[in-house]
Amino acid sequence: MVNTFACNTLLQKIYDLRRRLGHDGRMISVVIPTLNAQEGLTRCFDSLIGATVGGVVREVIVADGGSSDDTLAIADAAGAHLVRAGKSRAEQLAAGAKAARGDWLLFLHPETALAPGWEVEAEAFMARVTLDRPRAAAFRFGLDAFEARARRAEALAWLRCWLFKLPYGEQGMLIPKRLYNKLGGYREVAMEDVDLVRRIGSRRLTMLRARAVNKTATSLSAPRRLALTVLHALRLPNAMLARLG
Repeated sequence: MVNTFACNTLLQKIYDLRRRLGHDGRMISVVIPTLNAQEGLTRCFDSLIGATVGGVVREVIVADGGSSDDTLAIADAAGAHLVRAGKSRAEQLAAGAKAARGDWLLFLHPETALAPGWEVEAEAFMARVTLDRPRAAAFRFGLDAFEARARRAEALAWLRCWLFKLPYGEQGMLIPKRLYNKLGGYREVAMEDVDLVRRIGSRRLTMLRARAVNKTATSLSAPRRLALTVLHALRLPNAMLARLG
């Protein structure tokens, strides 16, 4: 039930404290797309507390596609800004970005938790980005599991990013809002995460060392996702990739 997650009201207290202290600077709006995401949402929120205390995270936006579970109650108890959105993940991401007030956007799936200390590397990265040379960044993929297949999935994800610079949505995406808007944001296409990465381009994308740890493996097998990534790298049309996926 919701009271299990009451500790997340700490986020709201931190927001209020920072407002009173007048903290400002290079801050991030975190956008979390949800649809019946109660299982992993608290874990995701918990990974943002350190960055909120340090003044790196300005706000957390939950863009919801009509959840019927406790997702909205959990988000409200945590002090997140709730935004109503469509059923698709692309619609949710786009709606959250539109409501964001920060100069930087961090798109994060509800089943993803960033490893402790991620904000240190994120701040160092943002400090090196200039208006005339904008860049985006994604985190290293991780799984919260001990099986050998989890390590294989992590290794394949690392290989994918090293070869093609095509991270997936479960790795998070940190991007200047100005660059996001210039690229046209998330579009209603198959694999909207890779579609945005392709428009960012490998020269403007940095792979961070901090891990984005996911609770469960993706619905597609790792080899199949790698095969789809190769097809993405070959610039196949999104309509064709949708049929293959």
